[in-house]
Amino acid sequence: MKFQRIKDLREDNDKLQKEIAEILGISQQYYSEYESGKRTIPITHLITLSKYYGISIDYLVGLSDDSSNFKSVKKTS
Repeated sequence: MKFQRIKDLREDNDKLQKEIAEILGISQQYYSEYESGKRTIPITHLITLSKYYGISIDYLVGLSDDSSNFKSVKKTS
């Protein structure tokens, strides 16, 4: 299953795969495989991404189209 929403959220927040991978404690290549659907995202990483973006896991995995809780993450220098 390809997780287009995690890619869209990352791009909407002007983040690189490497930056999100660091938040998850994994390599950029490993994270890339989440976005492409080559690797299944563990629930612990979905929880981390959900908290980071301020969005429900249901939205992240496509079970809901309600992004009303979405918040943009602050850009860091």
